[in-house]
Amino acid sequence: MKTTHAAALLAVPLAAMLAACTPKAPPAEPLRPVRTVELRYDGARDANRYTGTVRARHEVEEAFRVGGKIVQRKVDVGQVVREGDILAVIDDTDYRLALDAARQQAAAAVSQAKQAESDRKRLEALRADGSVSDADEERARTSAHTTVAGAEAEARKLELAGNRLKYTVLRAARSGVVTAVRLETGQVVAEGQPVVTIAAEGDPEIVVDVPEDHLAAFRKARYKAALASAPEESFDVVLRELAPQAAAQTRTYQARLKPASARRLPLGATATLAAERAAAGTPVASVPAAAITQTDGKPAVWVVRTKADAPATVELVPVTVHGYRNDEVLLSGPRAGELVVTAGVQKMAPGLRVALPGAAAAVAASKVAAQ
Repeated sequence: MKTTHAAALLAVPLAAMLAACTPKAPPAEPLRPVRTVELRYDGARDANRYTGTVRARHEVEEAFRVGGKIVQRKVDVGQVVREGDILAVIDDTDYRLALDAARQQAAAAVSQAKQAESDRKRLEALRADGSVSDADEERARTSAHTTVAGAEAEARKLELAGNRLKYTVLRAARSGVVTAVRLETGQVVAEGQPVVTIAAEGDPEIVVDVPEDHLAAFRKARYKAALASAPEESFDVVLRELAPQAAAQTRTYQARLKPASARRLPLGATATLAAERAAAGTPVASVPAAAITQTDGKPAVWVVRTKADAPATVELVPVTVHGYRNDEVLLSGPRAGELVVTAGVQKMAPGLRVALPGAAAAVAASKVAAQ
């Protein structure tokens, strides 16, 4: 009995020693998270991108119709004005003097016309009894007609002087927002010199310059635009006007595009325009340039492979590159709907187990279910 108890006591530390010497199983390798993009051949389009600005369709360059020294400036850039609002005022001293002079000349001309008419009537009465000759009466009649015409001319000059006095006050020709002011108090401006620009707020447009070699493709394209302040929010635009002649300095054609639906755009904002058209020839898909790697010196991409009840893995697949578009590559090879790794491709290895983000995981699950 004692021997059995001793053997049992020796067995316990022996089992512990054996357990300590048994090697532990290595921990499972964690799944490497990856970022992917789904290949879409039907959505691949050639596109050129242009940088432009938001401008109003209707802009008015306001200018004084007379020259002079600015004595008042009533507006600033960004101010909203209504039709008829005062924008600036010119010193009107000289124009008031000119108006007074024209008024005096008009009054003198009227007096002369009245005198000439009286003389004509008297000579006409004297001619009846032969006291004056026909020549004297004819001269009196001509003088009366001349002075009447002179009085009418002086009246027109008086109106012109009055108009020029009114022109010393510059008023807005239309409602809108002030986009440029090129005058200051004390500045002397010439007649017709643009001093204030007013843009209508209701019809914003995106203005871009199109190179001559892009012109044919640009006419056939579909257009999308996005503002620099919100690059992820693109919207459709339509071509409203394309200049028929290239600018002499840049040899580019100015294009003006308006939003396809009513949309408020901040005037002066920077916009990016994408002119897209269907790709010709072999269908291609676009992927970020960071997705491209190499195998045996040829371009390739890492494609995600999925199986039921097993983690996703990656496989290196050769591709054919058809061209480049800004930060994207146009390629063919993998099947449509395949998930291509777009980041960290230098850390991939064949058969590496990966973890897909939510949206990509849903796409992978649907593919497994379809299989």
